[in-house]
Amino acid sequence: MSSATLATLASHGAASWMLRRLVARTSIYLLIVGGSIFFVVPFLWMATSSIKASGDIFIQPPKYLPYLQFQPRWQNYVDAWNALPFGYFVINSLVVTVSATVATTFTSCVVAFGFARLRFRFRDVLFLVVLSTMMLPGQVTLIPLFILFKDLGWINTLKPLIVPTIFGSAFYIFLLRQFYLTLPIELDEAARLDGCGSFGILWRIIAPLSVPAIATVALFSFIAQWNDFLAPLIYLNDLDKMTIAVGLQFFKGQEASDWNLLMAAATGAVLPIVVVFFFTQKLFIQGIALTGLKG
Repeated sequence: MSSATLATLASHGAASWMLRRLVARTSIYLLIVGGSIFFVVPFLWMATSSIKASGDIFIQPPKYLPYLQFQPRWQNYVDAWNALPFGYFVINSLVVTVSATVATTFTSCVVAFGFARLRFRFRDVLFLVVLSTMMLPGQVTLIPLFILFKDLGWINTLKPLIVPTIFGSAFYIFLLRQFYLTLPIELDEAARLDGCGSFGILWRIIAPLSVPAIATVALFSFIAQWNDFLAPLIYLNDLDKMTIAVGLQFFKGQEASDWNLLMAAATGAVLPIVVVFFFTQKLFIQGIALTGLKG
């Protein structure tokens, strides 16, 4: 077979490989775009409904372009803010979310460090016990916790929403432990030779190297606490102590609902999560990509 024939076959093979690669990449991009539309459309409907008149929300087909398909009504946000003590909802949600996020992230970092870097008796058994708590539904402990908080006089306060987070989370402990295991143990040994203790190793070496994983845990905790509905519903009674997740329910009446005000309030409630994720997405992606590389 001549060299010209071999060159022709090679060029055809390369062209076929490039074509298959192009088709595969195009299919992946189309799948991603389709999935993105699937998730974005409900959020877009909520955002546009928040600036519509009440009678225009359920018009079919939906209208998504303000000033082109409908006249926006920005007064909905002011009316939603004034319809209920929305300022109290925001303050309560911020207090609970920030406090709980800081507490559970700090505790989870410390406990995960112990399971990943320290050697002590029954360490693996205790870690399995911690992981086993993830299989216990929260509804199982709901009544015992309510009785406990009632005896402590914490009902209708923010304490039941904050204090339990001080003890960390099994899921977050697992994520951080898996990340800590990817760091060389020689770093700890070198630090101990220089006279550094366990807490010094954690705060001076492990924590700075684990910023992506810690940021991921903090983001998960922030979203979970901000969106938590069941706990505030169970433990809080007064309207001025409610969080946003529960406060949104008061926009729905028994006979009629102000859907435009509800959508305005819901859009305002979602914005903090969107802003936080926008500024932390790089660390979040790094943390998810690197966590769990080593068992």
